[in-house]
Amino acid sequence: MVQTYLRHGPTEAFGLVCSSSSNSQYDGKLAYVPALEDVLVWDVKKGQMLAMWHETGHRAEVTCILRSPQKDIFAVGYADGSIRLWSASEGSVIATFNGHKKAVTALAFDEAGARLASGSQDTDLILWDVVGEAGLFRLRGHRDQITAVHFITPYASGVPSTSSGAAPSYLLTSAKDTFLKLWDLSTQHCIQTIVAHRSEIWTFDVDSKHELVFTGSGEGELKAWRIDHEALAQGLRETESGEVAKLIHPVAALPLASNHRVSQITFHPTRPYLAVQSHDRTVELFRIRTEDEVRKKQARRRKRMKEKKEQGRAKAKDGKKDQEHEPEADDNAMDVDEPAAQLVDLFTPYLVVRGSGKIRSFDFGDEEASGKGATQVFLALSSNALEVYNVPPPAKTKDVLPETTRIFSVDLPGHRTDVRTLCLSSDDTLLASGSSGSLKIWNMKTTACIRTLECGHAICSTFLPGDRQIAVGTKSGEILIYDVASSSLLDTIKAHTSTVWSIHVRADGQALVSGSADKDVKFWEFEQKLPRSGRLLSLVHVRTLKMTDDVLSVRYSPNGKFLAVALLDSTVKVFYQDSLKFFLSLYGHKLPVLSMDISADSKLIVTCSADKNVKIWGLDFGDCHRSIFAHDESVMQVAFENYDVRDLDAKPSHYFWTVGKDKMVKYWDGDKFENIQKLEGHHGEVWALAVSNTGKFVVTGSHDKSIRVWEKLDEPLFLEEERERELENIYESGIAESLNRTDAPMGSGADDADPDAAPGLEVASVSKQTTETLMAGEKIMEALELADAEIAAFREYEEAKAQGGLSEQVAPPPRNPVLAAYDVEPEEYVLRVVERIPGTALYDALLVLPFGKVVSLMQYLNLWAQKDWNIILTSRIIFFLLKTHYHQIVANRIMRTALIPLRKHLRESLRKQKDTISYNLAALKYIKRQNDAQRIAEFYEEEGMDEEKIRERIAEGKKRKRITIKA
Repeated sequence: MVQTYLRHGPTEAFGLVCSSSSNSQYDGKLAYVPALEDVLVWDVKKGQMLAMWHETGHRAEVTCILRSPQKDIFAVGYADGSIRLWSASEGSVIATFNGHKKAVTALAFDEAGARLASGSQDTDLILWDVVGEAGLFRLRGHRDQITAVHFITPYASGVPSTSSGAAPSYLLTSAKDTFLKLWDLSTQHCIQTIVAHRSEIWTFDVDSKHELVFTGSGEGELKAWRIDHEALAQGLRETESGEVAKLIHPVAALPLASNHRVSQITFHPTRPYLAVQSHDRTVELFRIRTEDEVRKKQARRRKRMKEKKEQGRAKAKDGKKDQEHEPEADDNAMDVDEPAAQLVDLFTPYLVVRGSGKIRSFDFGDEEASGKGATQVFLALSSNALEVYNVPPPAKTKDVLPETTRIFSVDLPGHRTDVRTLCLSSDDTLLASGSSGSLKIWNMKTTACIRTLECGHAICSTFLPGDRQIAVGTKSGEILIYDVASSSLLDTIKAHTSTVWSIHVRADGQALVSGSADKDVKFWEFEQKLPRSGRLLSLVHVRTLKMTDDVLSVRYSPNGKFLAVALLDSTVKVFYQDSLKFFLSLYGHKLPVLSMDISADSKLIVTCSADKNVKIWGLDFGDCHRSIFAHDESVMQVAFENYDVRDLDAKPSHYFWTVGKDKMVKYWDGDKFENIQKLEGHHGEVWALAVSNTGKFVVTGSHDKSIRVWEKLDEPLFLEEERERELENIYESGIAESLNRTDAPMGSGADDADPDAAPGLEVASVSKQTTETLMAGEKIMEALELADAEIAAFREYEEAKAQGGLSEQVAPPPRNPVLAAYDVEPEEYVLRVVERIPGTALYDALLVLPFGKVVSLMQYLNLWAQKDWNIILTSRIIFFLLKTHYHQIVANRIMRTALIPLRKHLRESLRKQKDTISYNLAALKYIKRQNDAQRIAEFYEEEGMDEEKIRERIAEGKKRKRITIKA
């Protein structure tokens, strides 16, 4: 009989406030932050998580988040090169774009939110049509990871804006290759390349008027550039000297307080602030002065210069001839530094925002959400926390130095550092997790953090009998006893002189053993205290076992007979628990044993080591049953599964769990020595493991600061099927990768591409084959084959019937069961199949079709156009197929019979569509005019409002003027 197991699946991931894989967005009230593969929405004021944007089965980390001008839509880039558009109100994916081969590093929407530009580690730049859910084109030119992207809206004084309101046609990009590039999207080419810095450009931002660009480099330089809109309007042209006119001009450099890498530059959307993050823990805020302030500053400078000249002349008269020419030198210096002086005049250092940890990214809050008068700076920290600071408005007197105040902080729902230890209470209702600095207690039903206790560097932990207290072993050698109910530290025991690597409670609940790097194994008994708060336990040291090497793990056998001790010399010694008499020595590991566990029937002991192996030993004779190469990195922890209390007749199993530095969680059969299941989900080394006492789930803690629960499902698992599924996934992903493979040196994303090969085209189509698109292409082919066979069968029947004779009496052929079930005609069935394919994957799916199927599909497209079925989809497919297979279609005379009727029917259908849209557009314009007239009337009807007051109110709302800077 085939052995069956029960499948485990991921159910919860908690302990994360914000991961450091991506930037974050803040709207003044809600923060949209990355949490590994998910996006979390936090209400920072209440410290509550309002939503988690999670897509089932998707495991790639979030690498970029951007909010669209259409406020409900967010674009999220991932480490696998995909981009998902999320609806914030529904928390669901609207569209998925697949085009990049590596992680998405930069995103930008145009002003209307209709187009999205994305940059990636594969050096490609892709423009996406958000409405049409399709990739428009791919731009190649950068030679390293793209770091920032921004749409540029061109305008020029004296040139009237077009009434059509065309979308921005320029794109500004920066990359680690030190280049700043300006792209003309109408011609799809780069029109200017600037070597902006000597080292990588990490970020840039453009002011609201699209005139000034600030770029930040890896050397801590902040440079300003001016966009010449007059030159943009005139297009590329030659100057008098025969050179191409520059569109972006250098202005000056702005001095920063630190020389660290400039990692983010952001202009406030409405207020006169520029923020620069160039240090691990600080954000430097510059205030943009008004015109009046700049004039006063320049007047003061001129006055000082005049005074200096007068002093110089006075000194010259005193006979110091050597200094006669100094004023002239000063004049020249001032002339040279005039542009820089102008920039320094305009942007003045205002204050520094200091976070409590290393800052990953920051954002300004919207005025509408954060309230009038207040400017909020939101910080997402690399230490799994969020902070919001209030920036005071400029004071009228210089005596008061402006200082920021922290108004909100979200840090309790997660650890600041790696989760190093986990332990569960006896009834599985509470989970304790320890890290360097804090111990947290979680409610396993709600996954809410109910207690946060300060502690040293926690290494190991366990609940004491009764589940009222927790014992924690620390790096400094102490054992700390915490009371869960009162959230207090009851006792600090100086147990060892070095790190306590392991503690374990005996099965009868009467004693505890601790093992340390000071080569001692110490035995402790529980002494009961009876204070008013209830029954509490304290530890009493009873005896010590001296070992020859550092003790890394200690374990009692469940029957209370043996004690196993793992040493730094890669051996495990087994002693009789009562007399401490030596029993067995288990040797065979090449590197130290990091963890071990003994099965519930005390027959097997399993050990895991830094040599990546797991060994299963018999506890009767100490023989090694099997050595398994378990993980690709060190195996950090191992634990036998407790038998499931739901199975009344179940015996203690020999199934066990392992976790490793290779980010994997694995489930094993200790009798058959087979891997049952591999669980992927963590994005960092997995340090800690806790197994449910009731056998229902397992909990893991990781370097990525997340705690994940893997629950036992009722779904059976067969090992043969599991292996087949793994092989299929490898095969499908291999096909997709081979189809995507190109050997171009730029933008190929291939690690072994030839750097000396001839560069590819600067512009290319957007396509990327994935397993989903391959499956979609196969579905279209299956539908075409089914429909073609059905049509051919009925054609034969009609021809036979037309011949007369006995053929007239033959019964018609039976309909295909699929078509009969759906009760549709063949051409309608093909349309249904094509309609079900997501718009973003349609073009890639059509690329999979061989030319024979394309000819077949053309026949159906003609029928759909004739019957006015989904004309938008029909048009998209026709134009794409004609563009892709143009040469074959032109060379193939048979296609003429299909294309001529197709042209006639499609033109007729498109004309009808155009008439309908024109009619609807006219109606919408009429409704808009009516609405505007109504609103104006209501505006004037307000009490006490006359024309002058209305003009004043309009003037108040206008944007403040800014001084123009010339190079």
